[in-house]
Amino acid sequence: MKKAILVMLICLLVCTGCSLGKETSERESASRELFAMDTIMTLTVYGEHAQEVLDLAEAEIERLDQMLSTGNPEGEIGTLNRTGKVNLSDDAAYLFEESLKLNDMSENAFNPMIYPVMEAWGFTTDEYRVPSKEEIGQILPLVDLSLAEYQEETGVLQFRKEGVKIDFGGIAKGYTSGRLMELFQENGIEDAVVSLGGNVQVIGKNPKQELWKVAIRDPQDPSGFLGIVRVTDQAVITSGGYERYFEEDGKRYHHIIDPNDGFPADQGLISVTVISRDGTLADGLSTALYVMGLNRAEELWKQHPDLFDAVFVTDSNELYITEGLKECFTSDTYTVKIIPE
Repeated sequence: MKKAILVMLICLLVCTGCSLGKETSERESASRELFAMDTIMTLTVYGEHAQEVLDLAEAEIERLDQMLSTGNPEGEIGTLNRTGKVNLSDDAAYLFEESLKLNDMSENAFNPMIYPVMEAWGFTTDEYRVPSKEEIGQILPLVDLSLAEYQEETGVLQFRKEGVKIDFGGIAKGYTSGRLMELFQENGIEDAVVSLGGNVQVIGKNPKQELWKVAIRDPQDPSGFLGIVRVTDQAVITSGGYERYFEEDGKRYHHIIDPNDGFPADQGLISVTVISRDGTLADGLSTALYVMGLNRAEELWKQHPDLFDAVFVTDSNELYITEGLKECFTSDTYTVKIIPE
């Protein structure tokens, strides 16, 4: 009998509570919790007109959710997948262009065209199944970015083959958190933190005017944390096979699919956290590095140490961090191994 399990864990906990004392100034603050993009989101801002700014933020989240959701047939991406052609907005055009860059940077470890394969596994409907290698082999030719023809001058994106579908879910929340940071700053908010289903991004300082402390969930112990990273003006985003999976015949199948073979990635990593000023990049790379495995991920970081840092947990329970984190990351549960530049 098939046993299906869906685990939607928040990978990261923002430690505003790491400094629960009185705020150092009597700034106005406001928090809001909402459900969008299939996840619970929490937003906290400090500054004048905090509630009004949160109203703007909620409206922006709703706008992007309606536009980018594959489940909204009348939205931009829903229309594209249904008809094979759409005129991209500035937001969707940016995500497509960033997807191309991430795909090239990661040697196809990140590919937004993976959606037909995700459908075959049932991850888009929660009707889980293990497709045969033959079935996956028939679908994989659709996972090809060259089948998406984009005319930059007109903004039209068109698929060249029937059955091609796209999903920006791998970077949409990271892009959204980045947009929220821009919106906050445009409206005079200097200190804020958002958690979009565990995708955390911050600006400024916490209530005690210290760096924000973000705790990273331990993939081996869902009730614990593998460590804390202290950050400002950064996104902290984790991908892990423990987040969403199902079991069949005693074997676990997670949702992070390798675009190169159409099966759950199995390169020795169980958790990858990316820290970057760019939320879109952090979101996409957390998935890509998981697919790539530690050695290739390390090589990629050494090519771009100015763009991001990362925390890796292997299936042998080892924890590695890139050198840029050595002064701001601590762990009480793991021996930390540093990847030098």
